[in-house]
Amino acid sequence: MALEVDKIRRDFPLFQQADKEGWVYLDSAATSQKPRSVLAAMNQFYEQENANAHRSSYALAERATLRYEAARERVRRFINAAATEEIIFTRNTTESINLAAFGWAGKFLRPGDEILISEMEHHSNLVPWQRVCQSTGAQLKFVEFDEQGRLVMKQFHQLLGPRTRLVAVAHMSNSLGTIHPMEAMIAAAHRAGSLVLIDAAQSAPHARLDVQALDADFIAFSAHKMLGPLGIGVLYGRRSLLEEMDPLLFGGNMIGRVEHLKTTWNDLPWKLEAGTQNLAGAVGLAAALDYLDELGMEAIEAHDRMLGQMAIQQLCAIPGIRVYGPPDAHGPVVSFNLENIHPHDLATFLDQERVAVRSGHHCCQLVMKRLRVAATARASFYLYNDEEDVRRLAAALYQAKDYFKKWL
Repeated sequence: MALEVDKIRRDFPLFQQADKEGWVYLDSAATSQKPRSVLAAMNQFYEQENANAHRSSYALAERATLRYEAARERVRRFINAAATEEIIFTRNTTESINLAAFGWAGKFLRPGDEILISEMEHHSNLVPWQRVCQSTGAQLKFVEFDEQGRLVMKQFHQLLGPRTRLVAVAHMSNSLGTIHPMEAMIAAAHRAGSLVLIDAAQSAPHARLDVQALDADFIAFSAHKMLGPLGIGVLYGRRSLLEEMDPLLFGGNMIGRVEHLKTTWNDLPWKLEAGTQNLAGAVGLAAALDYLDELGMEAIEAHDRMLGQMAIQQLCAIPGIRVYGPPDAHGPVVSFNLENIHPHDLATFLDQERVAVRSGHHCCQLVMKRLRVAATARASFYLYNDEEDVRRLAAALYQAKDYFKKWL
């Protein structure tokens, strides 16, 4: 069933103002906008239920604890995890990956072990593995991508070997929009005896994320890219792996028993959640998942991919515009450049036309190096965008071409 975008936009207070000013928001890959239901759920928590969870026995604190753990169960159902103990709340995807990197890989990897990632990774799924390799003596290996922005799968299978302990890859590239053949990659990694971590920051907002069907060992994503609040994310991990991991942070409710020189840890999931958690953020995330499920993730995926394909087609038809990434196997993230114009200048011009896009290296400097560019402009679409937004982007780019002609 097609999404009713006009009706959806009425659920977002920001768009009521945006529509009056006539601008188009095309930066949901950086952060999505928030519907009223999410804002209302968080306000209700702060106004009527604000207390700390897992700390006290009075009624208000017990209610706060119930809301926090209900949010964990809501996440479990949304991603089809086997148990709530497999859902760890973090601040964002970056912290989730760091938790897996230093809690598991930093504990168990040894000299000669290998971690396999791609050259397309966000810095959050690159730098932690660099640090782990530096501290353990493991080696970091890279799968390249071809001229169209696809991973070189032949090389992936060649690099995957008996020393590979972990494969860490994004489900969908935040810089090129490429959707990787995740199921085949996970199956191949498991046959080789390797664990798999998926950076799902860009895929979780747009498609059904079934962790049991994917069969990955760790999956990380953020609330703020999928209609939820800033400051809360999720690490999903197989229970057996989370049980053997060390915590990344220490103190607060993650302890079991404290003695003078020794401390034991709490049970899962709390042993990996140190200190006071973002309770209102968890409540907001649960409300965002309710909103997404009400629309239907299958309908959202079809809508968003349609907009991505439409944008690729329209931008490729503009002389002087280069679009990066594959024409197919592509999500609603479209990176492009206008010939001889720095993307920051292009984004500034588009802003004057009330079209908001991101410009820069998108925390993917290895991608820019391989593309031989300093940066790109990036338009990213979500459930509150429509075909008119794509047309507005294309029209603004035609205007940009005419404007910059005088300076070339």
